[in-house]
Amino acid sequence: MTPVRLALCIAVALAAAPAFADDTPPQKATNLGEVDVTARLDEARNSLSPDTGSSQYVMDRQTIQALPLGDATPLNQVILQAPGVVQDSYGQLHVRGDHANLQYRINGVLIPESIGGFGQTLDARTIDSVKLLTGALPAQYGDRTAAIIDITTRTAKQDGVNGSVGVMGGQYGTLNPNASLFGRSGNWSWFLTANYLENDNGIENPTSSRKPIHDHTNQAKAFGDVSYLIDNDTRLSFMFGVTNNRFQIPNNPNQTPQFGYLDVTHFDSAQLNERQQERTRFGVLSLQGKMGDTAYQVSAGERYSGLDFTPDDIGDLMFNGVASNVRRANRATTLQADFSTPLGDNHTLRYGLYGSFERATSTNNALVFPADDTGAQSSTVPLNIVDASRVLARTYAVYLQDEWSIGDKWTVNYGVRGDRYNAFRPESQLSPRLGVVYQPTDSTTIHAGYSRYFTPPATEMIAPTSIAKFDGTTNALQNDGNDTPLAERASYYDIGISQKIGSAWTVGLDSYYRKVSRIQDEGQFGAALVYSTFNYDQGRIKGTEFTVNYDGGALTAYFNFAYNRAVGKNVITSQYNFNPDDLAYIANHYIHLDHDQKFTSSGGIGYAFADSTRLGLDYLYGSGLRRDGAVPNGDTMPDYFQLNLSVGHDFHFTSAGPTHAQLALVNALDRTYELRDGSGIGVGAPQYGPRRGVFLSLQQDF
Repeated sequence: MTPVRLALCIAVALAAAPAFADDTPPQKATNLGEVDVTARLDEARNSLSPDTGSSQYVMDRQTIQALPLGDATPLNQVILQAPGVVQDSYGQLHVRGDHANLQYRINGVLIPESIGGFGQTLDARTIDSVKLLTGALPAQYGDRTAAIIDITTRTAKQDGVNGSVGVMGGQYGTLNPNASLFGRSGNWSWFLTANYLENDNGIENPTSSRKPIHDHTNQAKAFGDVSYLIDNDTRLSFMFGVTNNRFQIPNNPNQTPQFGYLDVTHFDSAQLNERQQERTRFGVLSLQGKMGDTAYQVSAGERYSGLDFTPDDIGDLMFNGVASNVRRANRATTLQADFSTPLGDNHTLRYGLYGSFERATSTNNALVFPADDTGAQSSTVPLNIVDASRVLARTYAVYLQDEWSIGDKWTVNYGVRGDRYNAFRPESQLSPRLGVVYQPTDSTTIHAGYSRYFTPPATEMIAPTSIAKFDGTTNALQNDGNDTPLAERASYYDIGISQKIGSAWTVGLDSYYRKVSRIQDEGQFGAALVYSTFNYDQGRIKGTEFTVNYDGGALTAYFNFAYNRAVGKNVITSQYNFNPDDLAYIANHYIHLDHDQKFTSSGGIGYAFADSTRLGLDYLYGSGLRRDGAVPNGDTMPDYFQLNLSVGHDFHFTSAGPTHAQLALVNALDRTYELRDGSGIGVGAPQYGPRRGVFLSLQQDF
């Protein structure tokens, strides 16, 4: 049975629903006097971002609150409900066969990505709606193009001060208090939210046990958005966020030491004490409005991200032959300007620029043992080696595009984007884009697109290594190789159809193909749980997504099913991280990328009783990520299925506002499943999915 036929059969059985919609209604805002200034400015800002020819999925606030953990759902778990999104260990997401390559925008402003870690920088409580754009994107979108995660933040709906306070708690020592504050007075409006999370299951368990060993986490997040209306056509906004996450690295007991340390010959692996801290801060000042018929938004931003991995010196030396104290930091300064000008009744010209200047530093303060010519340990007294690097990266981009409405049925968006990236050497590309939408009837929409992409390496992932420094040690690198990461270049083709059936059903089918040179990937190489980038010479990615949505009022449901195949050939950068035999095989053969998952599915059903009681069910299914077999990444992990249940009710104890209560059962069937087994290209350790957990959320509005 083909993937599409299988998806159709499952869809009929499930009765799907509209957690996602392709035509989200405009955001509404409170009138200021007789003129709805905020709504006009929101409409002008929305006009800056086209999506013609791309695939889009929208989740609103009500959909997020219907998830088992509601507003406490981590952002990556929210995005997992969209089609074609694959979960991985350490909170990573893969969209349409890409390793990461995700772009986050808040109110249309691009937020530079943080250094890849375990925690989430953004919080679901900031979201009024979130749009996932994939496929052949218009010329406005560049840099990170696997998917655009475009968040519209919550805003005050009326004058005065309102807000919400609450707490979520449950098994595994979970405690998550939070508070949000909305305000509107005269020309000022603001939204502030903060929360603190701690639990004993911060990172995926390397064993199948219910309770991980040494896996506590403390995470604090805050976000704010303050706006001032200068006049009816101009708004000045300042947006900021702060994140500080601390993690214990979970232990895998009963491991056997491979090295001796002084006179110590035994170390209990359950007593290892590795830790990681992640910090992110960003701020963006935006001027947005209209000059005549031209809408604009100009933003200047600053983002700092840091990651510190602290090893267990003795334990890591005895198990790995190296104890790496890793420090990475990245500071980015950005400027973004977008403009939209209508030309007559049928054309809209959009144009703009983007620039960023990044300063990335990396330090690996490593303890290692001396080794002989065979690589065997020759002394139990460790050596200290410091390997440090500094990278300056500049990114510039300009774009120009025209959206042309041809009659009532056709819309064409064509344009060109120019990118230039300079870190180790200058690289650039001129990229044409073309998107077409045909709507033969009110219920049928067909889209198709082609985009040429230029993707610079993620500067925060670049950590050049001094190979010679580790010669003659237990951390010696086996291969020389190109230490300069390269920009990825790709041709992306996408075609899809969306069909409304009656007033409640929407069915969609989308197919894509991407031909890539210098395809980028990431891997965990070494004992420290940080990622580094590398390139294959060639890559091929293709897939199909099928969606069914149902909205019957009280009953809603959705179903997504996706097929994907992602392969790469010939590693051309950072070869020293690879086993020589693996490297020789990959040089002449395409292999599956480690994050390639053949089948992925998500779905859910919700029912509301009299607007005060809600029942919910959702699931995730995956056919398994890659692991080593007869060849690198030649086998798959077992498939998995996770079912989540929830029930919520609104109580009216006071006149201040309703009290929301929601009880969630995560992995209700308590099915044990393994995301990774520790094998595969750039995979460092086993990771298991969550075991069954019960969680209760209480939220009081005021």
